[in-house]
Amino acid sequence: MSMYVDMILGGVFHAAVVFLVAAGLQLVFGVQKIVNLACGSFYALGAYFGITAVAGAAAMGLPSVVVLPVLLAAGLAIGLIGLPVERLLRTVYRRDESHQLLLTFGLLLVFQDVMRFLWGPTPLTLDNAYLAYGTAEFAGVRVPTYNLLVIAASIAIAAGLGLFLQRTRTGRIIRATAENREMSEGLGVNSNRVFAAVFTVGCMLGTVGGALVVPASAASLEMSVELVVEAFAVVVIGGLGSMRGAMAGALIVGLIRAVAIMVLPEAEILSIYVVVIAVLILRPAGLFGKAMA
Repeated sequence: MSMYVDMILGGVFHAAVVFLVAAGLQLVFGVQKIVNLACGSFYALGAYFGITAVAGAAAMGLPSVVVLPVLLAAGLAIGLIGLPVERLLRTVYRRDESHQLLLTFGLLLVFQDVMRFLWGPTPLTLDNAYLAYGTAEFAGVRVPTYNLLVIAASIAIAAGLGLFLQRTRTGRIIRATAENREMSEGLGVNSNRVFAAVFTVGCMLGTVGGALVVPASAASLEMSVELVVEAFAVVVIGGLGSMRGAMAGALIVGLIRAVAIMVLPEAEILSIYVVVIAVLILRPAGLFGKAMA
């Protein structure tokens, strides 16, 4: 029994991290209609910057229990890089999707080289940070408290994002722009500002996800490409542009990955692809996506 509980908690922890990246991907596509292949780079950038921030906090003598807020702050801070990246993307907003894919893929490669230059090719880890909050007993299984805190943080971020989009004036403007950009501009909405804000928030979601995962996983150059695969699997399963779909898709991918690692590690990625193929055949729009006319 304890083995299954541990497997489920591990899957939910991974789902919580992947959800943040997929939510940023969904938000950007839903409003700007940009399929952002560079989302994995923001995830990796958040991981590397999170390690640097924690190392700086330790050098200043701060206790290890501040690792979570330091990582959150680091992820939010480096996420501001979305502002200049969005300015670059404005050149392809009204162009064919192939231009958008090529540009965002090019950004992924550029960021990978930048990270190699700044942090080197060797994977980096946070020593002892994973157990900074000790362990907790859950259904008879002892798990790192950090995992539970990250799951709670992801749920809080999802709830906060939902409330922001549904209950605030800015959120309503964002949804109106996503629904009909031309009509919103005709009513006086500055779509460039909306796009800049949306892309930056989407970028921050990715960088926060990367920052939160580093105590449990090493930061490496390969993680950007690996995460792109999982994030797009989440989007396909949940439905493009659907935030509920991102939550459901992330949970499915996280649990499938956890089961595969325990039963047949060699089939970890294959198992996700099998589910993606099944969804594309049975429900091409995804679980919560809208069918294309």
